[in-house]
Formats: sequence, C-alpha cells, structure tokens
Amino acid sequence: MVLPFKHEPFTNFKDDQNRQDYKDALEKVKGQLGQDYPLVINGERIYTDNKITSYNPSNKEEVIGHSSMATKEHVDQAMEAANEAFKEWRTWSAQARAEIMFRAANLIRRRKHEFSAWLSYEAGKPWGQADGDTAEGIDFLEYYGRQILELDKGKPLADRPFENNSYFYQPLGPGVTIPPWNFAFAIVAGTVAAPIVTGNTVLLKPSENTPVIAYKLVEVLEEAGLPKGVLNFVPGDPAEIGDYLVDHKDTHWINFTGSVPTGQRIFERAAVRQKGQNHIKRVIAEMGGKDTIIVDNDSDLDLAAHSIAHSAFGFSGQKCSACSRAIVHEDVYDEVLEKTIEYTKEFSVGNPVEEDVYMAAVVNQKQFDKIKDYIEIGKKEGELAYGGETDDSKGFFVHPTIFKDVDPEGRIMQEEIFGPVVAFTKAKDFDELLDIANNTEYGLTGAVISNNRAHLNRARHEFHVGNLYFNRGCTAAIVGYHPFGGFKMSGTDSKAGGPDYLVNFLNAKSVSEMF
Repeated sequence: MVLPFKHEPFTNFKDDQNRQDYKDALEKVKGQLGQDYPLVINGERIYTDNKITSYNPSNKEEVIGHSSMATKEHVDQAMEAANEAFKEWRTWSAQARAEIMFRAANLIRRRKHEFSAWLSYEAGKPWGQADGDTAEGIDFLEYYGRQILELDKGKPLADRPFENNSYFYQPLGPGVTIPPWNFAFAIVAGTVAAPIVTGNTVLLKPSENTPVIAYKLVEVLEEAGLPKGVLNFVPGDPAEIGDYLVDHKDTHWINFTGSVPTGQRIFERAAVRQKGQNHIKRVIAEMGGKDTIIVDNDSDLDLAAHSIAHSAFGFSGQKCSACSRAIVHEDVYDEVLEKTIEYTKEFSVGNPVEEDVYMAAVVNQKQFDKIKDYIEIGKKEGELAYGGETDDSKGFFVHPTIFKDVDPEGRIMQEEIFGPVVAFTKAKDFDELLDIANNTEYGLTGAVISNNRAHLNRARHEFHVGNLYFNRGCTAAIVGYHPFGGFKMSGTDSKAGGPDYLVNFLNAKSVSEMF
C-alpha cells in the first residue's frame, strides 16, 4: 500500500542535538573534499583529463571536488546507452519505477544532514536553506512516485455499446536535464525523477558550479536499484556540449531551469529538425523572475516587513522566486521600509561551514561582479537605504541591500539581479500597485499583503504570476502544496511539484476497439 504524500519536515536547528548532528555532518564532508568524480555512462565510471573544479563560495580557495568533463563523443555514448536502456525501462510497471523513487528518498532521508552539508560547502547554503533544499529533493522523489501511480490508471472515456475506448500514457524517449546551481539538490532531483519515473531515460548535465552534489544523487539512485543507462551523468562545458545535447537527433525533450537568454536559445534550437529526427522535441523551461510583494494600506505592516526581508535575502536572494521589488501603498510606505530595515539588521552573514548564519556568499565571482554592478546602478536610480557592502577577499560576500524611491521603470526594478538586493517604490492606490507589479516581462511569483478581501480577490485574477501568495512571502514553494512555474518570460508554467508536471514527459494515447 502506498501512503499519501507527506511533506518532508524541516530540521529544527534550535535543538542542540540537531545542531551537533549538522556539525558532525559538516566534519564528515570536510574529510571528503578534493576528490575526483567521473562521468557515468551506462553505469560505467569514466574519468577524463579535463576537469571542472568546484569551490566553496564562502572560502574560494577551498576545493570541493574535481568533476570529469564530457565531450561530444561522450554525449553520443550516453545517448546510445539511453536509447538502449529505454527499450526495457519503458516496459517496467509504474509501481516498480515508483518504488525506486521511494527507496532513493529513504536513503537520502537517513543521510539528510550529509547531503545538506555538501550543499553548505559547494552551493554556499546556510544550514536552514540547505536542509530545505534536501527536504525538497526528498519531496520530489516521493511525490512523483505517487503521481505516476495515479497517471498509470489513465483517464476515463465514454464507451458505446459496440465500442470500448481507453486513454493512457506512454513515455517519450531519451532526453536531457539541465538544472541550475541555486537548488543544487532539489531541482536536480525533481528534474531527473520526473522523466525517469514516467519511463524515460536521461542525460543529466549539472551546473558547472555544483556538479559534486548532483553526482551524489546519481549514486543514490543507483543504490536504489536504477538500471544502467537510465540515468547518464555528463557534466561539461556548456559552450562545448550544451547545444550538442539540445540538437541531438535522439533528444526527445529538454528539461531546463536557468536564464531567459539560455532558455530562448534552447527553444530556438529545439525547434530545428535534425537529420534522422522523427519527432518534435518538447521543452520544459523555468526561466527566472522579477518578483514583487505588494503592500496595501490596510495590512499587517510587521508581516509585510518580515515577508519582504526574508523573501529578498533568504539564500542571498539567489532564487528565481526572491522578492526583488516591494511596491508599497504611499500611506504606509515609510513605516514598512523602516520595519524592513530593522528586520534585515538581524541577519548574520558568514561562512555556513563554520557557523549557522542567515546569509552566506553568492555563488561565484561572475555573480558577485554582476550584483555589485547592479548596486552601483541602484545608487543612481534610487537612494541606498541600507547595506550595499561587498567583499570578495575570501569569499563572494554581498550584504543585504535595500534601495528606496526607485522608478518602477528603473533597471533594478526590471532586470533580474539574482542577489540580495530589493528596491522599494510607492503607489497611490491598489490600481497602481497592480499596474507596477505587472510591468515586467516576468510572471513567476508574487505576494499581496492586505486585509482587504476585495483587493485580494482582484489580485487573484489580475496579478499575472504563476505562483501568487496572500499574506506571506513570495518564496518557499513546497512540493505538492504550491506547484511551481511562471507566466510570460518566466517559462512554460510547467508547475513542478504539481499534479500536471509528469504529463510533460508523456504522450497520451487513445485506443478504440470495436466489438
């Protein structure tokens, strides 16, 4: 009997034993730093001379690991293995495939702090954020395992006295998963588990910033019983193998999370039919956001400030759902701004492998420089109200930064920064609050803090985002509770962690039999 889905609980780090357990996990992982990691093709480990070296963002001299880099020839080998494995994997029952997901989830659950510790080292995740990342990965495995059991029943159709009709789903074939670095375990787990549990085979190209934690997931799925060739691990240089993976004639689908320019490029290339290709490639894409919290004049102002601060600065703003715009009614603007600054002053910044901090470094030098540039832009477009400090002497540290009185059309109100920077602007009424909230090319998440039910009802339909939250922050979607995906240039609104997501990796088929 398969139990109903239940969200994996977060760890309470106020508990002394939990804190000690996490410190022990960090020490265990520290003893494993600097190792070499292979490609995995058809279950075989392949080490190459060219390596991706990943570092601790909070201590940029500390090497996490060296991952072998795949070439186009390795991609061809991996695709051949995926094609061959697909012949049998597609015939496995939904129950058998789901059980591998459940076993993998249990294996991770037993080593939860260890996986989270890897995230603290390689992705720079503070303890609570790392714990949530690992919990979400477990949730994806559990949830998609249960979802395929429902989809396997098919959907009812009408019958006639002389005719029996059925409607069911079949897998597409081999495809490519290209996840990001910011949820280096959770999104990797979700974007791999969904196509696998639906009977497809996968080539996984992890982010070059976080290949080690992705390899740890591959190991767990193998331990759970996943057959050779179903999941092939091909880290590499995007410039060398990125287009090749998308273009490959045997690629049936591309599951991508990342920037708008890269997502657009994938769409364009996937639309081109290659020699020998006999199918239309399917693209599932989540491509970022410029997310807004609206604060109405009739609202809980402490709740508003708390929501803005935590949504803006959790994981240093390195979330596509992060609040980077606060649009506040002019009647309460000054008070909300001041309360947000007071909350933000409580946030600690440091190395998460040394202490339990609220914020750590941003992921790499490129992101650090980009965010620093936006802070300078913000000083010209508004007034620096708090923060703005940066320091890359040891790690890539950007302190929480708040700008006020920014023009709604300004660059820091329009462009995705992906860092701990939030811009405040004011509006005269709820019409203007909504107009400004909708004035970007993105439509991922948003929140409305208001006690006015009529205004909340309007926002339900007029605030054009895929994930909308009332009287809470705009981050922290939970699998099975808040299916995730956005409108406009934020992606295909595929709703990861929701009841429709697995259909992206399936073909629906109807069969009619005359009697």
